[in-house]
Amino acid sequence: MHENDISYKVIGAAIEIHKNIGPGLLESAYENALTYDLRLIGLNVKQQVAMPFVYKDVKQDVGYRIDLIVNDKVIIEVKAVEALAPVHYAQVLTYLKLSGLKLGLLINFNSKVLKNEIHRIVNKL
Repeated sequence: MHENDISYKVIGAAIEIHKNIGPGLLESAYENALTYDLRLIGLNVKQQVAMPFVYKDVKQDVGYRIDLIVNDKVIIEVKAVEALAPVHYAQVLTYLKLSGLKLGLLINFNSKVLKNEIHRIVNKL
């Protein structure tokens, strides 16, 4: 399945979750709900994936964790914040670069209209 097909399914699931429970919960609640729904529709979802950081050929244990990786192709970063900051976009792009993946979705569930808070981030490799 292509990255765009995966992202389409992820966005649909995220919108459905937001319609059902709305804003105001912790990120972990949305992350778990999204994981559950994506698995229900047959996608392979890895949750809280450790992201190693290698500097000068030495693996550094710095505790980076990717919220979700779907079908080993798309990174999902779940937020529940008042407003996204530039650091949130940079975080997803960094995860994409470190993992070698092309597409990430940054989703902020703490909004009245979720579609305004879903952002595609592309690693131009």
